[in-house]
Amino acid sequence: MDRDSILRLLAADRDMMTILQIIAGLGLQDCWLTAGSVRNFIWNALSNRPAFDADTDVDVIFFDPAVSYEETMNIEEGVKEQFPQYKWEVKNQVYMHVHSPGTVPYRDARDAMSKYPERCTAVGLRLRTNGELQLFAPYGLEDILNFQVRPTPHFLENPERRELYTARLSKKNWQEKWPRLEIERP
Repeated sequence: MDRDSILRLLAADRDMMTILQIIAGLGLQDCWLTAGSVRNFIWNALSNRPAFDADTDVDVIFFDPAVSYEETMNIEEGVKEQFPQYKWEVKNQVYMHVHSPGTVPYRDARDAMSKYPERCTAVGLRLRTNGELQLFAPYGLEDILNFQVRPTPHFLENPERRELYTARLSKKNWQEKWPRLEIERP
């Protein structure tokens, strides 16, 4: 599987396209469907499971300094009420750097994605105004396609972030669902 076949698979999935249309309709700046929403879809497809999994969080990120933390929470509540069939998480990346020790504020949504804990999680997808899908993967797609879980350079360079990465792996227990995963523990 390559980038184009992944995009075709995503474009053919009714739920993923519905979610991307909902997200586009929110009108948020620098907005993406990201992390487990995209990664799990690909892992499921590669594992011959139904690609879309309604139990996976719908991770929506955007970057807009004009939108307060409280307004972001209201946006999340609104989308949860309007589309309760999905497990929404909406986060303005302006405020999210505080959850990663020693991290300066993010410049934009792509900068935030590049500083996620795992390289395979650093992936985003959005629907362009022309209807095309745009995929962002700062570390490429090889880790996802090869069922590899490795820390991003950002998480490797700081002891506190390395501890968060390790704790996150224990909590997620991904190998139970995808036994083929190879997990790197620094």
